[in-house]
Amino acid sequence: MKTVTDYFGSKVFDDRNMKSMLSADVYNSLKKTIDEGTELDIGVANAVAIAMKDWAVANGATHFTHWFQPLTGITAEKHDSFIAPSPDGGVIMEFSGKELIKGEPDASSFPSGGLRATFEARGYTAWDPTSYAFIKGKTLCIPTAFCSYSGHALDKKTPLLRSMEALNKQALRILRLFGNKSVKRVVSSVGPEQEYFLITKEVYDERPDLRFTGRTLFGAKAPKGQEMDDHYFGVIKPRVAAYMEELNDELWKLGILAKTEHNEVAPAQHELAPIYTTTNIATDHNQITMEIMQKVAAKHGLVCLLHEKPFAGVNGSGKHNNWSISTDAGQNLLSPGETPYENAQFLLFLCAVIKAVDDYQDLLRISVATAGNDHRLGANEAPPAVVSIFLGDELNSVLYAIESGTPYKSAKKTQMRLGVDVLPKFNRDTTDRNRTSPFAFTGNKFEFRMLGSSNSIACANIMLNSAVAESLRIYADRLEGAKDFEKALHDMIVKTIKDHKRIIFNGNGYDDSWIKEATKRGLLNYRTTADAIPHLLDKKNVDMLTSQGVFTKAEIKSRYEITLENYVKTVIIEANTMVSMAKTQIAPAVEAYCAEVAKSAAAKKALDSDLACAYESALVRKLSALTDTVYEKADELEDAVTGIDSNAEISKQANVIRDSVLVKMGELRAASDEAETLTAKDYWPFPTYADILFSVK
Repeated sequence: MKTVTDYFGSKVFDDRNMKSMLSADVYNSLKKTIDEGTELDIGVANAVAIAMKDWAVANGATHFTHWFQPLTGITAEKHDSFIAPSPDGGVIMEFSGKELIKGEPDASSFPSGGLRATFEARGYTAWDPTSYAFIKGKTLCIPTAFCSYSGHALDKKTPLLRSMEALNKQALRILRLFGNKSVKRVVSSVGPEQEYFLITKEVYDERPDLRFTGRTLFGAKAPKGQEMDDHYFGVIKPRVAAYMEELNDELWKLGILAKTEHNEVAPAQHELAPIYTTTNIATDHNQITMEIMQKVAAKHGLVCLLHEKPFAGVNGSGKHNNWSISTDAGQNLLSPGETPYENAQFLLFLCAVIKAVDDYQDLLRISVATAGNDHRLGANEAPPAVVSIFLGDELNSVLYAIESGTPYKSAKKTQMRLGVDVLPKFNRDTTDRNRTSPFAFTGNKFEFRMLGSSNSIACANIMLNSAVAESLRIYADRLEGAKDFEKALHDMIVKTIKDHKRIIFNGNGYDDSWIKEATKRGLLNYRTTADAIPHLLDKKNVDMLTSQGVFTKAEIKSRYEITLENYVKTVIIEANTMVSMAKTQIAPAVEAYCAEVAKSAAAKKALDSDLACAYESALVRKLSALTDTVYEKADELEDAVTGIDSNAEISKQANVIRDSVLVKMGELRAASDEAETLTAKDYWPFPTYADILFSVK
């Protein structure tokens, strides 16, 4: 029987395969490109292409594709076969370095945000040698960047790689100041925890809202939800366990370090967490993970829901982005060590993160802004829309001592006493975890908890890498010209703490009093996507992102356009779905039940004219009124959607969505959900929350 170690990475053209199939010279040249970012030689590319093709064909592949991440938020691929005609009428299997390095998919139907005209179809994909190629089905997938004919980035990977390079450049400047001359590269690493729901295919197929939008637009609260906290870390149901087992196998074959799985808080909700790895690879892996999760679910008669808020009244799904930075020698630059007070290098990198999060809190909020995530953030289950940092008691005390110039007394390790002699004794961590914080320090990394479950992690890490790179640039500029390095370093750390301590909050982020306090501190509170996205174009943000070489001004404007357009389109699809369901399913069902109740009351009176039938009469009146309200609110919602001026500036359309359409959607839902609680189950046209959330046995 094969073990995990036997088949882990079996579908990946990884370092093991490259080392065994490439000559030493070619392998060393490729590794230098991967590790140090040197230019790729075409001769090396040809040799790699031949080896990659031979490996892929030997593993059953017949086609190859440049696998990329356009601004749709999902991945894209165009398959070409390896076959080429041979003189004898047969075929041979070919793949060249040119085909490996560059592809040319049609770019005309991908979002561009005005970067190119619709009729301008040419686009290019370029191989990212830092991310391993892999086999999916019978296709060799080659991770690539995607750009327009004019060279503008049309994807999420290109700016991500640029942000990683910006961070590397500025971090190396800082390390050189501390006397470290041997480090050649600094990389950011990420481990994204992925939450999701599993429901049966049967109930999914009967819900138009789930099929069209990924979330339920109607649904009265089930008698039981997550009140008892009995699902969290509970026993995994056999059907779910079988799904998780196959999911792990498929991910492990692709070299994805799936590590942890468990039930989450809400019924039918679960989580998968990987070991963290280099950011661009983690981004690729998370996109693959979401795709594989849905494919494996289908094989088990299930549907994997990745929407941020598929069900009202229970927890939504997030994606916790565990972020850190380390050197090519393996040193984690956010590891405090045993004495963080004396670790000047750690403190400087910590301060760089604090400054970055405070200076660019708007960009971090923007990076997670979607129509789906708006339903989750601040809903007493996820971090609020206000960005803040949790550091914990020990680091907080360290920073206070530095700021105030007072001696720091290190907290002693407290041994946990569990009251049972047979249980092992262990030291308590010097800092707790804060699950209500949007950006929490967890020992040697930061956990950015605001991402939605369907988000690409690229966006958040682009902004995070760029903002920290900017802090490090400012520090390096000052320190490189300092006459007294140690004094300048100390003064700069103190100044950072004083200037940016407002962003540090160690309390309960769910408490309403925090939002009031955050406002007093001057922190931003962009509650919706429509509120947040326009600030992408703020001068300070454009200046930083362009100076770091992460985006051009045109690319920033395109992201503004695309994100708001996606927000508008998403909500319009939801609104149109609601109108259709309300008019063709819900209202007719309520009318039919109302007629049945009236008929029943009439039959009773026919038997005994003295019967008042008070309950039935009241119910008929109520159902009749609710039917009228459903039709009325559906008409109002339809009018609100058709009233959107498609020629108006996209931010104005988004404001109409926020201020009118979403309000009307809420009113229609309230009437429909009330009607559901009064309508007999046999008459209700689709599965209820109770049916869906407990559908997997």
